[in-house]
Amino acid sequence: TEEEKEKKKKKKKGGGGGGGEEVEEEEPDESMLDWWSKYFASIETMKEQLRQQEAAAAEAEEKEEMEIGEGSKVQAKNKDKDKSKAPKDDKKKKQQPVPELPEKKNKQKIDELKVFNKELEAEFDSFEDWLHTFNLLRGKIGDNDDNATEEERIVGRFKGSMCVYKVPLPDDIAREAGYDPTFGMFQGIPSNDPINVLVRVYVVRATDLHPADINGKADPYIAIKLGKTDIKDKENYISKQLNPVFGKSFDIEATFPMESMLTVAVYDWDLVGTDDLIGETKIDLENRFYSKHRATCGVSQTYSIHGYNTWRDPMKPSQILSKLCKEGKVDGPHFGPGGRVKVANRVFTGPTEIEDENGQKKPTDEHLALAVLRHWEDIPRAGCRLVPEHVETRPLLNPDKPGIEQ
Repeated sequence: TEEEKEKKKKKKKGGGGGGGEEVEEEEPDESMLDWWSKYFASIETMKEQLRQQEAAAAEAEEKEEMEIGEGSKVQAKNKDKDKSKAPKDDKKKKQQPVPELPEKKNKQKIDELKVFNKELEAEFDSFEDWLHTFNLLRGKIGDNDDNATEEERIVGRFKGSMCVYKVPLPDDIAREAGYDPTFGMFQGIPSNDPINVLVRVYVVRATDLHPADINGKADPYIAIKLGKTDIKDKENYISKQLNPVFGKSFDIEATFPMESMLTVAVYDWDLVGTDDLIGETKIDLENRFYSKHRATCGVSQTYSIHGYNTWRDPMKPSQILSKLCKEGKVDGPHFGPGGRVKVANRVFTGPTEIEDENGQKKPTDEHLALAVLRHWEDIPRAGCRLVPEHVETRPLLNPDKPGIEQ
């Protein structure tokens, strides 16, 4: 952690001018903030949450031990009550400073994103809300190919959804808005024509890489593969580092369904011989693209048209909301006066003005639309949780060392 703090100070010096200490005290100038400020603020929040969870767990354990240890005497029980009250007070004391932290951040106006300390798939049921993947295997069991692993036998993947339903259809389906009996259950499924997409991959950093060199370090660089595209960022390797900060983005054009499995790998650069793979992670982009959780570009906390927090999705919040309402056959959105918007039977409120770079205020519905998107799971029937703006953490695996994170 000391190293990390040092790094952050250096980062802050680099990103914000002035010393690391000053940045924390002074209110940061909006023009000095960048995505990294946002990222580090979010990491602090994540650590704080983990600390709180650990503290709460330790407290519960302590309380349990006390109750088990002092069960027989009434006096002891009373003492116990006092003791168990004490930690509660402590908890209050602990909790009081916690809300102050975000307040400080509000003062500093650093917006945050969500840092997941696991893959996004783990949080959203593998994005198999309607599309499931089945491996197609070569040969049948009992062939001479007995020793071939399942991985080697895979020749392709079949993606789809299977429904078996009783005819006549149950009322609740037949009554659904926009129901067309000729399509049966398969309403609102996208066409399976090839789709051209632009994939933008941001690789922030790697932590605790497996040492690849004799000196106990590695010289990591990133390699990315999607379909026919193979990018090896060899010239930008980071020397003798197991916790490299890459901070790089890569743009790749791809076509679904032919090219949908993205591989992000970290290799160890070697002067002599071939570079060794440290580990890689595979991401099914097609599942993310078609998922109703909308995992294409995460929904930010706020809508801004300039500065470090500029809205990055190609569609504005109002466009996304209209599309979701149309696809889910939800009534709305109806924007009303006084900063209100009605979707289905829910009403959301929010600001109705936005400042441009010159500080000029203009009327906008985007904040309202964003308020609905951030609570889309509350919308009856069609609602579900949308992926927030985030950074995900994925384990790197190496086929030679199956099951061991690298």
